[in-house]
Amino acid sequence: MLRTHTAGELRKSHVGQTVELCGWVDKYRDHAGIVFIDLRDRYGKTQIKFDLADNSEIQKQARSLRYEDVIKVTGEVIARPDGLSNAKLETGEIELRAITLEVLNKSLTPPYMLDGDLPNEELRLKYRFFDLRRAELQKAMILRHRLTKTVRDYFDENGFLEVETPMLGRSTPEGARDYLVPSRVHEGSFYALPQSPQIYKQILMVGGYDRYFQIARCFRDEDLRADRQPEFTQIDVEMSFVEMNDILTTIDGLVSTVFEKIRGVKLPTPLPRYSYREVMDKYGSDKPDLRFGMPIVDISDIAKESTFGVFKETVAAGGMIRGLTIKGGADKYSRKMLDQDLKAFVADFKAKGLAYFKVTDGKLDSSIAKFFDEAQQKAIIEKMEAENGDLLVYVADKYSVCCAALGALRNRIAKEQKLYDAHDFNCCWVIDFPLLNWNEDEKRWDAEHHPFCYPVKDDVELLETDPGKIRAQSYDLVCNGYEAASGSIRIHDPKVQQKVFDLLNIKQEEAERRFGFLLEALRYGAPPHGGIALGLDRWVMLMLGYDNIRDVIAFPKTQKASDMLTGAPAEVDAKQLRDLHIQLKPQS
Repeated sequence: MLRTHTAGELRKSHVGQTVELCGWVDKYRDHAGIVFIDLRDRYGKTQIKFDLADNSEIQKQARSLRYEDVIKVTGEVIARPDGLSNAKLETGEIELRAITLEVLNKSLTPPYMLDGDLPNEELRLKYRFFDLRRAELQKAMILRHRLTKTVRDYFDENGFLEVETPMLGRSTPEGARDYLVPSRVHEGSFYALPQSPQIYKQILMVGGYDRYFQIARCFRDEDLRADRQPEFTQIDVEMSFVEMNDILTTIDGLVSTVFEKIRGVKLPTPLPRYSYREVMDKYGSDKPDLRFGMPIVDISDIAKESTFGVFKETVAAGGMIRGLTIKGGADKYSRKMLDQDLKAFVADFKAKGLAYFKVTDGKLDSSIAKFFDEAQQKAIIEKMEAENGDLLVYVADKYSVCCAALGALRNRIAKEQKLYDAHDFNCCWVIDFPLLNWNEDEKRWDAEHHPFCYPVKDDVELLETDPGKIRAQSYDLVCNGYEAASGSIRIHDPKVQQKVFDLLNIKQEEAERRFGFLLEALRYGAPPHGGIALGLDRWVMLMLGYDNIRDVIAFPKTQKASDMLTGAPAEVDAKQLRDLHIQLKPQS
């Protein structure tokens, strides 16, 4: 080893020892004959003192050092003078008086300063080899490592086997576009990179591996956003001879263990469970942020009795009037903000408008308050649990629009008004999702999650009578308003599977063509089984309090799925294309 210690290791107990350190020049200061530098590695920083009067041989070298030069220093650990300790550094009570200095590598001028104002993300991704030296990114990589190790230890202790599944498989519809890999050997045929190990892990259950997990790489060719990448990592889990409660209890234990070991936070278990309909009614979202209240309240029964035409007509047409109480919001949101900013915000979710009242002296105050008599105003205030100074906002529309608009508005207001501590965590389960949703454009049923979710047992008979009311044995784990995991009990009965396929307009011949190998496996003694997948990248992001998933991945892609570091995707040689039987045609 070129070093005896790391830059974050030395303490007062090392005073008097001669040690060797290696790292990067983090800071440089020249104080009239004495040069100080902070030497940095991923473990921390140590102040190096070059007393040029002591050793003229390193005088020229020390004064030539610049930011990000890689050096090796041999020196004596000494205590810092009284009053000059640095409480911000774990090594702040000591410094290293240099004896010898070796410059291992000179650095070009850095593209930006690591401890200064950060440049745009595109530049940081281009110089990712440099950006990875930032303390925030190193913290993320360290936490990610510890989280992954904790997950593996937990599942190992609970009898699970980690089994790797193929990267090159068959293209099967799973919701997003596949990344396709052309075959050189089989002309005109393609592999697909896995969107998830879903089908393989179900086959493992048929094969008798009753407790499986994997830290799995997954690929989806879809439009990106701050919490989504084209390639990502998930904690993949499947279990046999279980019911939904067994899986939820297992993951409760995992989440509790991870939070305690990684963040020192004890989450009470079992985690609370809410039905899909309950959270949609109350929070307008199937991934509600429960760090704050502000539930959605329906006042349709009161509004339809008023003389306000918009409300009355909406209810008469089968819509509803739903709203939020913004505590103390009457003085925080001006009429201009309400009529322009917030109205435009809800319009993005197809809401036609935003009605509002301010509560003043126990009455409703707004341009439409005159359409509500005293009893109706009192009833609204009571139902909204409002007080003087509160602001009441409403969307009048069909259920889905009210949910989307008010759910998003609720999150925005909570962030603006700082209604929660960003360092708090609130996790819950959302269960009883609908099995199917009606595609109005194509006049057919679509799977809410995927075609392999087993219906709630009491609802199986509805497959032939009322599909829209069928609940699935599917479940999402929600943390701070993010979907942190998703899973289901799988269909292991081929007859039930075909009934679901029939509702999805997937005929038997087509099902055999698309999923034949899985259906064949189910016919050979498939056990009852179910599973779940947790987004590892998202969990790291949540635990660090970040809001961009690219900050917890070593080498992420941009929102256009480009790798700024390597230049991928890129053109390839004509010979490579010929070997793959591919001919590129110019776009018309």
